[in-house]
Amino acid sequence: MTATATLVREPEICATWARAGLAENHLVYESPGEWVFAGGTRCEIVLTAREVRTTVRAADGSTHTRTAPYSGRPAQALEDALAGLDLDDWRAYGWVGFDFCAPFLGADGHLAGDEVLAHVFVPEFEAFLTPGGDIRFAGADERLRERMLELAGEPIAVDDDRRRPLTVTDDPTDYRGRVATAIGEIAAGRYEKVIMSREVTVPFDVDIPATYLTGRLANTPARSFLLRLGDLEAAGFSPELVGSVDAEGLVTTEPLAGTRAFGVSPEADAAAREELENDAKEIVEHAISVRTSYAEVDTVAVPGTTAVSEFMAVRPRGSVQHLASTVVGRLAHPYSAWDALEVLFPSVTASGIPKAPAVDAIYRLEATPRRVYSGAVVKASSAGDLEASLVLRSVYRDGERSWLRAGAGVVGQSNPEREFTETCEKLGSVAPHLVADESEQRA
Repeated sequence: MTATATLVREPEICATWARAGLAENHLVYESPGEWVFAGGTRCEIVLTAREVRTTVRAADGSTHTRTAPYSGRPAQALEDALAGLDLDDWRAYGWVGFDFCAPFLGADGHLAGDEVLAHVFVPEFEAFLTPGGDIRFAGADERLRERMLELAGEPIAVDDDRRRPLTVTDDPTDYRGRVATAIGEIAAGRYEKVIMSREVTVPFDVDIPATYLTGRLANTPARSFLLRLGDLEAAGFSPELVGSVDAEGLVTTEPLAGTRAFGVSPEADAAAREELENDAKEIVEHAISVRTSYAEVDTVAVPGTTAVSEFMAVRPRGSVQHLASTVVGRLAHPYSAWDALEVLFPSVTASGIPKAPAVDAIYRLEATPRRVYSGAVVKASSAGDLEASLVLRSVYRDGERSWLRAGAGVVGQSNPEREFTETCEKLGSVAPHLVADESEQRA
């Protein structure tokens, strides 16, 4: 079924559907040329550090859950669980947390056994939107389609008195000191680069769909997402792909490293770009990230097909601009898309180089666990394709609190004050666009 929603933009429609409570679980995913709203749960897979839990909803509405231990690779456990679904054709959506990397990078000692590494679901229905205004449904009955089209014509409005920009310049966890410690460890030869991040508590409950709308209209992401899975809600404006594998087996990753502010003024943006393109620290950080991404793709690619298709361009992403490259390769037999994700995960631009000691440093030096931050929002299908977008420039909410998080790449040439400033610049993609939950307004 196709309908045209004139004068209403895709983020408004998707945010409206999310606010309407059409399904307990939902995920919005924006890719170039298409938005998808996936809702309801046919099947759900929750992967922890020790077991994989699969829940299937029967035609009569009852659910059946099976739990099985696994050992070894989380990517293989997740791939096997999806392959074991009694479905011939499926699309799955969800998230993979930063901790997904711990077992294969020797950091599993940092995890509790019940730590959730990934949460994906096969939806009951999907709605696909294109920039021309067309809406195509899959799995939605007539009543639901009519309701969704009705809502599309009545998009949510965000009251000005619920907009609550957040100041992010405090440093209660001594981020600068932790960066200085990392610089010392780099000087001692323990690793070349590490991304150190900091969490910012939001002192009010965030309306995640409304914040997604206000933030998306102010950002220029590579991908965007809005989700509610279990007790976690999140919205984000991803600056890059961790990795993707298309139906023809093309593997792509997009390392971004090197940052300056953007959106200040045309003159200031141009000056910041020139500084970015000529700053030795930023160039070194970017070059070693591309080198690592190339080596990772090469491990699963047909020999001779790995290439840097774009090198050190400058891409604006909301409140910042980055040095950006693209690395590609052709997936080799017998590797799958999940194998490709594993070698690329966590993103080199959100972990460090070499990854194992950098990840160990993250667990040791950061003040709070990352959870989904610097993981990935994923979509995959039974056809073998997969796309994983890096979870940065995002806002999070669970049953207890709301928060933001941002990091900066630390190398030997880093300065703690500059790295702190960089986190402020990145938080500027989200912090000015926060919308308080309506209950906050009533309070």
